[in-house]
Amino acid sequence: MSVLVNKDTRVVVSGITGSQGSFHAKQCLEYGTKVVAGVTPGKGGQLFEGKVPIFNSIADSVEKEGANACVIFVPPAFAADSILESIDAKVPLIICITEGIPVKDMAIVKTRLMQKDCKSRLIGPNCPGVITPEECKIGIMPGYIHKKGNVGVVSRSGTLTYEAVWQLTQLGYGQSTVIGIGGDPINGTNHLDAVKMFNDDPQTEAIVMIGEIGGNGEQMAAEWMKENCKKPCAAFIAGRTAPKGRRMGHAGAIVSGNSGSAEDKIKALQAAGIAVADTPSVIGTTLLKHWGKM
Repeated sequence: MSVLVNKDTRVVVSGITGSQGSFHAKQCLEYGTKVVAGVTPGKGGQLFEGKVPIFNSIADSVEKEGANACVIFVPPAFAADSILESIDAKVPLIICITEGIPVKDMAIVKTRLMQKDCKSRLIGPNCPGVITPEECKIGIMPGYIHKKGNVGVVSRSGTLTYEAVWQLTQLGYGQSTVIGIGGDPINGTNHLDAVKMFNDDPQTEAIVMIGEIGGNGEQMAAEWMKENCKKPCAAFIAGRTAPKGRRMGHAGAIVSGNSGSAEDKIKALQAAGIAVADTPSVIGTTLLKHWGKM
C-alpha cells in the first residue's frame, strides 16, 4: 500500500509542451509513471513523444484517458486557472509545481478547495511533487535517490526532501511515499494532512517531517501527533538563524514577532515526543536512533 499515488495512477500533465513540462514529463515516463495525457490549449490532437495524446482541456483527458492525477507546469499567471480547471474536472489529485503564483490567485483556489462539492486534493504549489518509489513519480524530484520502503516523508523544502531521502536510502531504509507540500503561504495539503495519511498507512512504519520558519503548520501537526500518532517521527526545522521579519527562500518562510519561529516549532515537536535533528546532515540517523534501529 502507499499514500496518494501508486503504479495504477494515471497522470495528465498540464503544460506538457512547455520547456519544464516536456522535460519532466519525459523523466516521469522514464521512471515508469503512467503519463496518459497532456494538456496544452490549441494543441489538442497532437502526440507527445509520439505516444501521449495531447488535449485542449483537462476535462477531455479525464473523459478520454481516465486521468486521475494532474501535475501542473503552467506559468504563474495561469497556474491557478489550471488548478481550478482540474477541480472542475473532478481530478482526485492535483500537484502544482509552479512557483510564484500570486497569493490572491491562491486565495481563490483555497476557497474552492474548501467547498463541500470539491472532490480534489491539491499538493503545492511551489513543490517538488509526490513519489511512491519504484511505482510512480509525479514531479521534479530525482528518481534514483529513492528506494522502496516504509518511511513516510513530508517536507516544505524540495532540496531538504532530497537530502533526507538520500540519507535514508544510504542507510538502507526506503520510503513508502514522499510528499513535497511546498513553501508558499497558501497551499493545499499541509503537514497535518500528510501525517494523518502516513499514520493510517500500514506500509508506513516511521515518519520524517521537514519544516521551516513561518506559519504554524508544524505545531498543528505536532499537537495532533502527541495524542494520535504512535509511529516514530523525526523532524528538522530550517531557518533557525533567520532574522525576524525577513523572508528566507520560500514565500511562506517569514516570521512576525514570535509567530512561526524555529524555537516555537522545535519546542512543540519535542513536547510531542518527536526527535528533532540539529542539522540537515543528521536527519536520517536522528530517525533511526529514535526508532531504535541504530
